Amino acid sequence: MNKYVKLFLHRGLVFGGFGPIILGTVFLFLDRGGVELGLTGYDVFLAVLSTYIIAFVQAGASVFNQIDHWPPAKSLACHFSSLLAVYAITYTVNSWIPFEPLALLVFCLVFIVVYFTVWLTVYFSVKAYTRKLNAKIGKN
Repeated sequence: MNKYVKLFLHRGLVFGGFGPIILGTVFLFLDRGGVELGLTGYDVFLAVLSTYIIAFVQAGASVFNQIDHWPPAKSLACHFSSLLAVYAITYTVNSWIPFEPLALLVFCLVFIVVYFTVWLTVYFSVKAYTRKLNAKIGKN
């Protein structure tokens, strides 16, 4: 099995459990805040499974940035498309957004803006930190 596939699966399995923990925490705070959720057992099961899948893919997809022989654009495209797909699918399956063209379009646009805002923030932070480290190395 390809080492990157193994790494994807390993990261997903290790960190995937954090999604349901976060979901459970949200449910707990909503309950303590007096919000009546009115969820069935099926709703809770589907939400827990969905958040596990989201967390699994989110953690596993970080491997795309470590495939050295891929150009950065390919890594970015694979990371972005895998996250967009898993979020859009799980959000519609859970009826967190309606399965309607306009709703999906708005969801995708918001996802794109948030994704690239986070990506650019991380990119420029890492670039600045690298520049700082290189300056320190040059002084020694």
